[in-house]
Amino acid sequence: MPYISKITDSVCFPETTSIAKEEMENPLFDITEEEIGKNASYCKVLINKILNLPYALLPDFFSHHCNLISDQIKWLNKLEKLISENEELFASTTNRGRMMKCYTIIESKRKEIEFSGYKHTVANLPMQYVNAECEKRYFSFKETKNRVDELQDYTQKIMFLTKEKFDYEQASIDFINPKLPDYSNQCQKEIDQIQHLNRLTNEFSIEQMNKNKNGMPFNKLKINCNINQLVDIFYQLHRELFTNGKPIIDGNINDFVAVIVNSFTDKDGRELSPETVKTMLTPSKSDKRPKPHKRIDIDKML
Repeated sequence: MPYISKITDSVCFPETTSIAKEEMENPLFDITEEEIGKNASYCKVLINKILNLPYALLPDFFSHHCNLISDQIKWLNKLEKLISENEELFASTTNRGRMMKCYTIIESKRKEIEFSGYKHTVANLPMQYVNAECEKRYFSFKETKNRVDELQDYTQKIMFLTKEKFDYEQASIDFINPKLPDYSNQCQKEIDQIQHLNRLTNEFSIEQMNKNKNGMPFNKLKINCNINQLVDIFYQLHRELFTNGKPIIDGNINDFVAVIVNSFTDKDGRELSPETVKTMLTPSKSDKRPKPHKRIDIDKML
């Protein structure tokens, strides 16, 4: 069937189902961001997909795009209107049957969504990032990972991930995104990684302490500022301030983590989390270090 270069009329979609080219997995169904510019281009690509796909694949096409959107009902309504506005493109007998089939699929899909109690506006992110959903909530590992990165304490991270894993396993799931890994497995892998890094950091710290066991005994120093302000001082001395082309304090990130967690406690006397300190020392995690007005500027003191 020939490609339609111009459609009769377009419809304004508040949310499109286009994806980045590198994320494309199904060339028959997917619409890439490179293919569309303005809303009219998106409408044209949709119409061409509908006109050229085999009959048997049309239901899967609609389901595929519904899985990429947060408000599925609204998207289906807009698609129905788009087809209606361009009925003359379905003028032939064969295409008129295709148009009626699309209307039937859309109506069936709407009823399926409404019957399942699907909450279209629950998720505040595109459906492509939602792993699964039940009647009460949705499960998005993308959001969960962001939340874990915000937590400062190792125990809090493990407790939060474990609760998410159990909540998912005990929920009556209505929808599972087939393009994303199992939510429970992702939570478990994140738990394993955090525990592994924590164990390695602790082992490294013990090893360093054993090497220095003949050194002077000392008690850990208590810091009364924010933890990230103290860690940022070490970051500046290692990453930003130099003497003769070399960092003022040199060493690898594990050395810095070991020195900080073995030398300081927070203002309440609690141990510092190696994982948290390591995150703050990572160059790409600038959001975990102090804002400019809260930073202790070492350069001014030298």
